[in-house]
Amino acid sequence: MLFVATGLLVMVMVAATAVRFCVVFPVQPFTGQVSALDDSARAMALRLETHVRAVASRPHNLDHPEALEASAVYIEQTLRDLEYTLKPQVYRVGSAEVRNIEVLIEPAVASTEKTKTLIVGAHYDSPGDSPGANDNGTGVAALLELARGLKNLRSNHRLRLVFFVNEEHPYGKTPDMGSYQHAKAMRDTGEQVAGMIALETLGHFSGEPGSQRFPFPFGWIYPDRGNFVAFVGMPRARSLVNRCVTKFRATTPFPAIGGVAPARVEGIDLSDHWAYDHFGFPACMATDTAPFRNPFYHSPLDTPDTVDYTNLARVTTGLESMVRGLACEAQQTPLISVPQIKKPKPTL
Repeated sequence: MLFVATGLLVMVMVAATAVRFCVVFPVQPFTGQVSALDDSARAMALRLETHVRAVASRPHNLDHPEALEASAVYIEQTLRDLEYTLKPQVYRVGSAEVRNIEVLIEPAVASTEKTKTLIVGAHYDSPGDSPGANDNGTGVAALLELARGLKNLRSNHRLRLVFFVNEEHPYGKTPDMGSYQHAKAMRDTGEQVAGMIALETLGHFSGEPGSQRFPFPFGWIYPDRGNFVAFVGMPRARSLVNRCVTKFRATTPFPAIGGVAPARVEGIDLSDHWAYDHFGFPACMATDTAPFRNPFYHSPLDTPDTVDYTNLARVTTGLESMVRGLACEAQQTPLISVPQIKKPKPTL
């Protein structure tokens, strides 16, 4: 009996330690009513809808190259209208030429080799025959609005805002993935990346009980209403996830949860943050949890009229405040020792 009791105690302690490592506490501190949008947020919601409709009203990927190019051109023109200088990263996939689209916001003090970089990104391609309004027109729209709001930011970090191509199948988790190309460039040039945040599917919310599910065993821990934004990553990103959630919650009256888990947990690595983690950088994803909530995920029904632009505006406002807070942190984030990475095998 003593042996059994000791074994059970050890199991409980291991489970409690794992939960404490993986979950950002409190699990869900915000239980009040979200406030109505003010004039500025209402204007943002209208711009967000304009962006989503322009970028993601029809399938756009290398199987639909004209639409993919039109989405890229819209992003580029919007950034030029904000008076950014574009930094395209062009590469070839078979016979096709594709590009990431990047803008750079320099820190208040002139950059040096020791200046650390914060990357915020979103992929602009859609899956298959889906228009991809939520996946990932909403991430693109939020990043465009972050570019607007952060235009005159002068912080302690170099800030890279990157619109990635080729996140979706069959390019995800291969060298043809736009974020793989960008993360590899960061590794190859020795840039000191303090963290990367991928904006992924941010426009589907529901307060109905049972509207949210999770991979096992997280359904025992997190709420079953899909009314929150989640910050998730692999174990390397534990500190970054905690800081993202803390800074988001500090200024934004909107539900937010956070946690980390190994990549083998369903859905935990299904976005551009995977590429940066692959190259040894701390990286996480901000998301509405996509297939764990949205019935239109990866389908032709993922159209602009299904997006919740009011809550997307609330989340985008919180993300801007969060990024400001991260970018203005003192540059004390420990750097990761970057290993030499073997070329990954394509995944299905």
